[in-house]
Amino acid sequence: MRRAERLHAVSEMLRRAGPSGTSAGRLADELGVSVRTVKRDVAALERSGAPVWSRPGPGGGFGMAAGASLAPVSLSPAQAVALMAAVSAAPDAPYADLAAAGVRKIVDVLDARTRARSLELAGRVWVDAPPSPTRRVRSALEEAMAEQRVVRIRYTSAQGVTTTRDVEPVLFASTGGRWHLVGWCRTRDAMRWFTVSRVESATVTRTPCTGHAVAEVGEPPPLARPVHGGG
Repeated sequence: MRRAERLHAVSEMLRRAGPSGTSAGRLADELGVSVRTVKRDVAALERSGAPVWSRPGPGGGFGMAAGASLAPVSLSPAQAVALMAAVSAAPDAPYADLAAAGVRKIVDVLDARTRARSLELAGRVWVDAPPSPTRRVRSALEEAMAEQRVVRIRYTSAQGVTTTRDVEPVLFASTGGRWHLVGWCRTRDAMRWFTVSRVESATVTRTPCTGHAVAEVGEPPPLARPVHGGG
């Protein structure tokens, strides 16, 4: 689990723990990390402005300040299921795990009647999800994009040729039913499209990207738009 995902998970666990909070040991056990890592993560949440409290000593622990949960959400059962279906049908999409966690968070704060109707309706919707790359590969590509650092990938082309490339991630694009990492390939010294499902391994390096812009990618595929574009 990448650090950003773990911080989100810690935040969610503290929120669910309620006013009494929970111990560092319990958080560490659930996340599969050390108590020291949990304490560092909670400190990072505090620095970011999250309303986290800590209580030292025996019987102490961490918690989320009262009133720190989501504001009431008003969705119809059909709207809730639409979110579930969209996320479930695209497990290979960038940040899909975080999207699924976000949907669960929204469903959790629905009123009991709407939540029950949503879950019943969700049982009537099936999806045939496409195969997705490993969690390790997706996490590395997502981190490299978010942090704008060079990612080293082992990639097999459609022709069966396997190479190792250092890539500066510029954008994720979905076209033809597949997700692609579009980035500046330092090996070819050019912008390239890499089908994410063909990335066999990916490692985020410490090297920052040099600032290649989305405009350098060229014209987007027909009907393509940023995810914030609506419509």
